[in-house]
Amino acid sequence: MTRVEVDTPHGLARAELHCAGEGRAVLMLGHGAGGGVGAKDLVAVTRAAQAVDVHVALVEQPYRVAGRRAPAPANQLDTAWLAVAEELADRFDGLPTVFGGRSSGARVACRTASAGQAVAVLCLAFPEHPPGKPEKSRQQELDAVEVPVLVIQGESDAFGRPEAGPHHELVMLTGTHALDADLDGVARAASEWLERVLRPLI
Repeated sequence: MTRVEVDTPHGLARAELHCAGEGRAVLMLGHGAGGGVGAKDLVAVTRAAQAVDVHVALVEQPYRVAGRRAPAPANQLDTAWLAVAEELADRFDGLPTVFGGRSSGARVACRTASAGQAVAVLCLAFPEHPPGKPEKSRQQELDAVEVPVLVIQGESDAFGRPEAGPHHELVMLTGTHALDADLDGVARAASEWLERVLRPLI
């Protein structure tokens, strides 16, 4: 594992690089609003991606690197994420990049997919709405993505259940928003989907 620091317009971001053998693509994964890159589902997906020859970059947003728990505004998260994506594109010599993350990180991945030229988006525990507020839907962030999307969601997630759509698939697993009750299921769903979406690009 290699750590890379990236100077973004909103402070220093950090990426933990977990490289695969040959490496046919790069999967960038962002953390949740109050959590870090050590979340169990992120770790499970990292290992699953490496097993199908995909490099993984676990990206820590500048507010977390600076030691703050409260997340930065959405536009700052998105700008910092794209700065890291640009740095990694140079480092990995233009390999196809899949954006992804859990919760807040999944939203960032969706919002930046087009600008960052991601070939696909992997969402873990997408927060469809704040708990108890289904009227505040974020479905439009998913629907706006024009490349393949996989959403892996816990059946008891208090943040709701996204709807499937033309570009996105939904896999429901036992568990809550933590998505840690069936880590084998998370890993299997992610690796099978990565194999499928990357096959035409190789």
